[in-house]
Amino acid sequence: MSVILSKENCLSHYKWGDNCDGWNFVSKADVVIKQELMPAQTAEKLHFHTYAEQFFYVLKGQATFLIENETILVNANNGLQIKAGDKHKISNGTNQDLEFILFSYPSTQNDRTDCE
Repeated sequence: MSVILSKENCLSHYKWGDNCDGWNFVSKADVVIKQELMPAQTAEKLHFHTYAEQFFYVLKGQATFLIENETILVNANNGLQIKAGDKHKISNGTNQDLEFILFSYPSTQNDRTDCE
């Protein structure tokens, strides 16, 4: 049976980073789909995934990505793919919330190495 999912009935809600929120919608070994919210002026740590590729699709706001020492700005209604092994981080340097959908394939569980 198909189920419509939302933040209210997702698989799980979690907190991460500097008071950021996340909602798990799909969590399987081969793919994870999440929605995440980063408040203004927040950032995650530089890291990489050995096996997982990731695709970020920005719903609201502007994301700043650092990928292998290159800075890339991604506005709402645009996405960015990150290859496995690339050192990266996302930040929100604006004064508004940043919301995005994150696809990881395969799952990043036990596949994250922090660089800072």
